[in-house]
Amino acid sequence: MAIVVAAPAEAIALIASEPDGSVIEVICLDGGSGAEYRALEAAMAAASRRGCRFSGEPFVLDAGAGNITGQILDVLHETGPVRLRTLDPDPAHDSFDTERKLPIVNEPAARGKAARSALRAARRYQLEAGVPVFVECRRAGAGTGLPPEAATRYPLTTGWLVSGKDGRLSAYLPTAAGVVRWTEGRTEAEGWSGPELLDGPELMPGLRVLRGPDGYAYLLGLSRTKRKESGADIEVVCAAQYQSGRPLGPWVALGNPHAPNWQVARSVGFPSAAFAADGSMHVFVRNFGHGVSVRTQSPKGRLSRWDALRGQKVADEMTAFPASDGGVQLVARARDAEGAVHWHRRDAESAWQEDARVPVSLRAGSLSAAPESGLVRFRYSATNEVCVWWPGAQTPIGLGGPDGDGPVAGVSGADIQGWGCTVLVRGGHGGVPAIGAHPDGRPDTGVWWSESGERSIVPPAAAFDSRGRVVIVTVGMDGKLRVARQQLGSDGLEFTPWSVL
Repeated sequence: MAIVVAAPAEAIALIASEPDGSVIEVICLDGGSGAEYRALEAAMAAASRRGCRFSGEPFVLDAGAGNITGQILDVLHETGPVRLRTLDPDPAHDSFDTERKLPIVNEPAARGKAARSALRAARRYQLEAGVPVFVECRRAGAGTGLPPEAATRYPLTTGWLVSGKDGRLSAYLPTAAGVVRWTEGRTEAEGWSGPELLDGPELMPGLRVLRGPDGYAYLLGLSRTKRKESGADIEVVCAAQYQSGRPLGPWVALGNPHAPNWQVARSVGFPSAAFAADGSMHVFVRNFGHGVSVRTQSPKGRLSRWDALRGQKVADEMTAFPASDGGVQLVARARDAEGAVHWHRRDAESAWQEDARVPVSLRAGSLSAAPESGLVRFRYSATNEVCVWWPGAQTPIGLGGPDGDGPVAGVSGADIQGWGCTVLVRGGHGGVPAIGAHPDGRPDTGVWWSESGERSIVPPAAAFDSRGRVVIVTVGMDGKLRVARQQLGSDGLEFTPWSVL
């Protein structure tokens, strides 16, 4: 794993949040002051005591020599990382100049430059080496005690395993060079193909994957296009997978609520989306003012205007989900509190309504839509326990599993000895997947969790295969896909041994 920062002090939080046993390379644009470099050495020594390994001293680049991207690329070829972590390529603004209509950013310019150079170098390295590189951009200023899930600029991908119209499964994940895909073969004997890099624009390191009512998989991301004058245009883009294993459909621009002011637009959050029962797709983003903006795409592709939802300020974490009445709802983590905000509307012609009195205190980086319509899952901020909540419920229901970090995936309607059950999978202790289940519609009966497999560098995902078996996928520390499949007819919930693709 490579950490790329502008100055030594900026690597400290990234090192502290790495799991025990990680192999780490540190790359700095300059060596900083003596005190700063000594603080980095102390952080590396502390990480070594908990099992992390460093091949040697940090790589200190010659920023004055120019071609920072090329220098980083040389180090990546030398070290061969599977993961790369850096800071926010578009640092957050502190205030706004109303006369010039420009955001005011007080972070050192070198931070964003280092991150953008790291992303370009990682993209080139992946294209040249032919192996996926998984990237995470941490928000500058995030506390050292926060895990990566809680401090990442682009939310971790959930729901990244989906079935196509033919029942074959496909896994999609964001990498430095774009989206990579693994596709299940037409028969079990045929196995899986991938990872295959899909054609597309330059994307930021995040991805939303959802299955539409038409059975197609839809991918959403943020594209970055360099402007001729200066800066870059950031906009929401979407592509559809019509046939399993075939080329991805064209990426279609869904815009940015702050276009054409690119200095403001670059601060937009990562999109979340859900389909209503009528086939319309609702796309939500955190906007410049830390509110929520939404636009709708009709089943025929017609886009509504961006609509700003007034109300409480939100963080870069939200999940849209289908409601039981056929509409779409949204839950977002509050920006300045551990609570959440819920938006809903009565019908397509009504205005969006905000409910800021949601009885949810969630841990950052843990929010996700549940497989059952109208439910969300998260980790309780005080105990880290997995919880489930639905709009209107007075309190969430605890599901146990206080170890580990990140969101929870799952499926409902799984066959376990003839009973319909909801199967859940989450990151457990040390990132090892933990699997549990409860009867459909009865989360109050509790969940018995058991760990399986090895550490995953992404949140685990789950889906049904063509035979109705639950399939769970992870990505190991070597960047390779791991797959486990439910064994129907066995005593309880049992899975095949993990296979490595």
